[in-house]
Amino acid sequence: MTDVDSSDSLMTPIQPEQLEPGAVIAQSLDNQWVPAQLTKDMIDRGQSLEQIGHRRLREVRAEYFRSLINASQVVINRAYFYNNDAISRDLVTEGEAREAHRRLLASGAIVPFLLNERHPAEEPPAYLHLRSDGFTGWQETLTGMPSGDRVRCVRMSWDDSPGDQENRDRTRMRLYQPFAEKVQGLTAKDIDILAAQVGVAREDADRFGERLGEVVGFSNGLSVRRQQVVRNTLYEEFVSVPGTNVAEGRYDRDKPFAAEIKQLLDLIYNVNLADALGRYPLTPVGSLRRVVLQEAREARAATVGAVEDPEQLLTFLRRQTFATVQDHLTPAAVDALSLHDIVRLRETPVWNAYIRAFGALTAAPEAFHDHAGQVFDCYVRLNSEILKLARERRQARPAVWRPVVEVVVTVGAAVFTAVSGNDIWEVAGSVLPLTVSGSLTGSVQLVLRNRVAGRQEQRFAREIATVRLASEREWSQFHDLVRRLPGYRDTAGPARTGAASATTQDNEDLPEY
Repeated sequence: MTDVDSSDSLMTPIQPEQLEPGAVIAQSLDNQWVPAQLTKDMIDRGQSLEQIGHRRLREVRAEYFRSLINASQVVINRAYFYNNDAISRDLVTEGEAREAHRRLLASGAIVPFLLNERHPAEEPPAYLHLRSDGFTGWQETLTGMPSGDRVRCVRMSWDDSPGDQENRDRTRMRLYQPFAEKVQGLTAKDIDILAAQVGVAREDADRFGERLGEVVGFSNGLSVRRQQVVRNTLYEEFVSVPGTNVAEGRYDRDKPFAAEIKQLLDLIYNVNLADALGRYPLTPVGSLRRVVLQEAREARAATVGAVEDPEQLLTFLRRQTFATVQDHLTPAAVDALSLHDIVRLRETPVWNAYIRAFGALTAAPEAFHDHAGQVFDCYVRLNSEILKLARERRQARPAVWRPVVEVVVTVGAAVFTAVSGNDIWEVAGSVLPLTVSGSLTGSVQLVLRNRVAGRQEQRFAREIATVRLASEREWSQFHDLVRRLPGYRDTAGPARTGAASATTQDNEDLPEY
C-alpha cells in the first residue's frame, strides 16, 4: 500500500487482509436479490423488481439490520450507499439516522468496498445508473464526518501504478476470472444434487442439466472471443425478458429454468467478492447457500474448521442444554428499529459478549458442545436488549418468542436438521441416494431463531464449519449414527437449501461489480 491515499483526512485505505476476521458481505444488499419464493412468484406473475419494491425493501432493510447486529464488520459495495434505498434512506437528510451512519463508518462497523474509484466520495462513471438524491446524501454524509474520524475503505490494491494497473489486474484475477470459472464449471457438478438443491423436480433433472450445458457453452464462447463473462450478459441470455434493462428485474417465464439459473448466477456472483476479500457472504434466509456449489473450499480451512470424522460430525446434531429463557417476547419486525438503535445496541456489553461468544465457537467448532450454550445464552440476552430499544421508541409489537437453536448439516444432497431449545428437541434428515460421483462435501450451519419463524424477526444464520468425508463408507457410517439418535425421522423428499441474491457487472474495461 502506498502513502498517497493515507494522507486523505477522511479515508483510511485498507487491503482485504486488514478486514476484521468476523467481517461479512451482506448478500441481501445486492440490487437483484430476491427471496427464492418471491422470485418464482414474480416470474409466474410477470412482475418486475419495481412492482414488488415495497415488499422487497422491507426484506432488504431487515437483512441489513441483521448483518449489523450479527457481525462485527460489514463490507458494502460503495454503489449501494446511494443506489440501495434500504441504506440511502438514512443518508438523504441531516438528522439522527445520518449521524448514526457516520458513527458506524467511523467505528469500522461499515466498510465501503471500492472497485475502480480511489475515494468514497468520487463521482461514479457516467455510464452507471445513479440516484442523484442518494449520491448527494452519501457525499454530505462523508463531508459531515467529525474532524478526526476516518472511513476505512477496502480495495484490491492501492498501489500508485500507472493507470492503476495493479488494482485492475487483481480485480480481474480475484473477481471476474473466478466468476467465469465457477459458471463454466457448473456441468462438472453432480447434476442430480444440484437440481435437488435448487428445487428442480427429479424428473426434470436431465432437462435442467441440458440447460446448464447451454449456460456453460455460452459462457465458454464469450471467453474464447475475449469477452468478459459477467452476470448481466448471462441474465440477458437466460433470465431476463428480451429487450429489457437487466436492472428492471423482469425475469422471463418462457426461458427454461430462469428462476433456478438466476439463483445459481446470483450465488456465484455474491460469493466472489467474499472470496476475493477472504471473508464470508452473509446469506439471507431463503437464499441459496454456497454448499450448493459442491466446492472443497480449501481456502476456508485457515479460518473455518473442516470436519472430516463421522462421529465428530454427529456431535453437532446431539441434544444441547440451554439456559432457561425468562423473557418470552421479541420485536415482531427488526426493521421497526432505527439505525440509531443499531448503533446503541452495538455499544452495549451484551452485544460485545454475543460477538465474542460466536468468535470462540467458529475458532474451535470441534468444541461445539462447550460453546453452543454460551452463544445461545448471549443471543437470548441480546434479543432482550433489542426489545428494550424497540419499546423505548414505542415501536415494539411484541410477539411470543420461543427461541431455538437449529443446526443444519449438509452433505451432498442430504440435509440433517436438529432443533433444540424451549423444552423441545427433534432431529430430521432428508436424504437422496448417493450417485457414483456423489459429493461428500458440505457444511455445518448454526441458526438461532424463533420456534415459529417470522420473516422480519431477529435471527442469526452462519456457517461454522465445512464438511469433507473421505468416502461413501464414511458417509454411510455418519448416516447410520444419525438414524440411531432418539426421535430421528426421515422427511419426505429432498430438502431444499434455499435460493437467490446478486449485483451488476458491465463496461468494456472493468465492469461495475
